[in-house]
Amino acid sequence: MIHTVKPGETLTQISRDYRTPLGEILSVNQIPNPNLIYPGQRLEIPGFPPIETITYRIDISVNNRQLRLYKNGILQKQYPIAVGRMLSNTPTGNFIIINKAPDPGGPFGTMWMSLSKEHYGIHGTNNPSSIGKAVSKGCIRMFNEDVEELARTIPIGTPVTIHL
Repeated sequence: MIHTVKPGETLTQISRDYRTPLGEILSVNQIPNPNLIYPGQRLEIPGFPPIETITYRIDISVNNRQLRLYKNGILQKQYPIAVGRMLSNTPTGNFIIINKAPDPGGPFGTMWMSLSKEHYGIHGTNNPSSIGKAVSKGCIRMFNEDVEELARTIPIGTPVTIHL
């Protein structure tokens, strides 16, 4: 998986976002000094398949509160979602699914899928009436049966685009 460094990013944060040890990122990219990265630099993140090998992609519209699943560029399914409330907005940008955790407990419903942004994910809910609203702490909430179906369908490494 290739990550393009954004302005203000550090290798330490990139390492945390992908839950990949800093040493592995330094080694794979042959970076002698972790302080010498620059915006636009392309870094290989070990442990994830190349994005071009993944046939699925997820497109999330925060304003429309919809998650769309595509396979080979063709819309497969559309799901209603809940998004972040005013003071804890859902982050926008390009991410990947880095792991899946069934039965995370609490407000996360029956499935959690981490995004390549620390502390954010796509998950179920113990409050189905929240779907369609701006109520989360920034995560994408789905009905439990929807997030379970999505998790069964997509592989780790699936690209996720979140936009307004």
